[in-house]
Amino acid sequence: MQIFTASRLLAWGELDLPLLGVSSDWFGKALNPPLGFCVAADPEVLWFVATRQASALSHPDSREGRFTPELWKHDTSELFIGHPGSGAYLEFNLAPDGGWWAARFDSAREPSGAQPDFQTHVSAYAAQDDPGMWLAALRVPLVFLKEHIGFGVGSTGNSTFILNSPQQTFHSAVKLPGKDPDFHQPSSFPKLIPSALPSR
Repeated sequence: MQIFTASRLLAWGELDLPLLGVSSDWFGKALNPPLGFCVAADPEVLWFVATRQASALSHPDSREGRFTPELWKHDTSELFIGHPGSGAYLEFNLAPDGGWWAARFDSAREPSGAQPDFQTHVSAYAAQDDPGMWLAALRVPLVFLKEHIGFGVGSTGNSTFILNSPQQTFHSAVKLPGKDPDFHQPSSFPKLIPSALPSR
């Protein structure tokens, strides 16, 4: 999966990032309008951005920048970062309104006993001016990722999405095996492939 790298620091409100598209669901049915996302790293921070030209239904307790469990029960975008040597991974959930949740797993669907201090280090943002579209972003320091998942060369990842609540549809940027939707497949996460952003 592609990760864009920037030589300059990036900031919410000034993000100018290329978007990758997701245009179908787990079963191959077309997603209209499609969803756009980007994973990018500047010298200090990893950014995860998701957007769609459609309305969304966020968790009723979700608020911009606030840690909120069970976001997946409503529309949400997800970023998985894996450690290929151990099978451990981090999962970040981001609601269209900027609410977020995160956890570390030792293996597929097995949460780590001791969780990182996500709430001190992770930030989230949202643009909600237009009810007919949404844009949200997650900001995670690279030093935090290196400490808790060994982030760097060889790291794996995937972006996934749950949309169209309450009739939920399931979407993965990377094709995953299985008949039914299951995003927790760290052994199938591809390597993150860096691609440099052009300098301004």
